[in-house]
Amino acid sequence: MAKSLTIKLVRSAVASVKKDQTATCRALGLRKIGDVVEQPDNESIRGLIFKVKHLVDVVEN
Repeated sequence: MAKSLTIKLVRSAVASVKKDQTATCRALGLRKIGDVVEQPDNESIRGLIFKVKHLVDVVEN
């Protein structure tokens, strides 16, 4: 596994998604389209990414 993940929000987390998916993006540190965060690569972060996989792009570092 990689040591960290770079996550970029590419679609809106407000418009037509469920409230829990919006909250998941906020928990990842993503607020606006184009926001990029670096998170550690672990199972809990992978689970959050899986929940909003249609809204984000992920790159392993």
